[in-house]
Amino acid sequence: MSEKKFDTLNDVSDVVISTRIRFARNLREYPFPCRLSDEKKRKVAAVVKSAVLDGHSAISSRFEYIQMSELTQEEAVSLVERHLVSPEFISDRQGRGLLLLDDESVSIMINEEDHIRIQVISAGMNLDGTYDLADKIDTLLDEQLQFAFNDKLGYLTQCPTNIGTGMRASLMLHLPALKESGAMGKISSSLSKLGLVIRGMYGEGTEPKGAIYQLSNQVTLGISEQEAINNLRDIANQLITQERAARETLSKNITVQDRIYRSYGILQYSKLLSNDECMQLLSNVRFGVEAGFFQGISFDRINRLFIEAQPATLMKNIGKKLTPQERDRIRAELVRSTLMQPQVPSSHRLEE
Repeated sequence: MSEKKFDTLNDVSDVVISTRIRFARNLREYPFPCRLSDEKKRKVAAVVKSAVLDGHSAISSRFEYIQMSELTQEEAVSLVERHLVSPEFISDRQGRGLLLLDDESVSIMINEEDHIRIQVISAGMNLDGTYDLADKIDTLLDEQLQFAFNDKLGYLTQCPTNIGTGMRASLMLHLPALKESGAMGKISSSLSKLGLVIRGMYGEGTEPKGAIYQLSNQVTLGISEQEAINNLRDIANQLITQERAARETLSKNITVQDRIYRSYGILQYSKLLSNDECMQLLSNVRFGVEAGFFQGISFDRINRLFIEAQPATLMKNIGKKLTPQERDRIRAELVRSTLMQPQVPSSHRLEE
């Protein structure tokens, strides 16, 4: 993930890692992607590519077009790991293209479930700013491409659950205290009644590794975009309050303290780190930073490690395929080099 995504953290960055706004859109003159031939998919990709790269927007020249079929498996999976595309998007890369802004804050998937998926990501909790940029890009494309729209239903999408606004607003949350306290099952059930859903780090069907969850709106029909965003913000603020309260209680537990400091020691000195172990240890250390046990470790550094330590992204950055053990060795080196700066424990937080 580009460094620029994490350079503007705010006062809830102890819980909120990032914000994402995604619009699902379809072109009026073409059937949905599931009914398109390979030739028609290429035509859709060419039309959307031209609308972005040949447009008069100030950021048009900053986009790169990526033909998905030309990527290696590692390059494609790395895009998922960096939250730039969906797992489904790389499952069949024929006829699919990606428009990616140079700082990776904007990605436009072509011929995923819908013709166009506009996605904007920013650091911390920044729903209004992220939505504003996504809306501007959406408006610019609509002027040139003419999206499928119905006066009663709103934007038409291949999946009925996206009809209406076609918008998914999401927040990436770190909720280790709520997870450890066993509250996530009840929270998930309650959220579904409020029109929201909480999932794993990479969305639907994924597990919350490292206690990282994705909170998103689920209702797109009969509600405005702003109403959906306000609802998400309100619920997120409640979760932030609950997480901080649970953290305050757990951080006084000597067993939890021991696990946090052991995790930091392992990350500092390990020669081999598997991906799952690394995610859990980083989550423990981030918990420690949130609880005030450490000085000098920024959320920014740990957030980047959550992405850069992923298997395909490691190989992409190294520039070659690696065996599992080679990945574990390079991952450990990456973590050590990132955390090698002196850290000072905040001893006043320790409980005797």
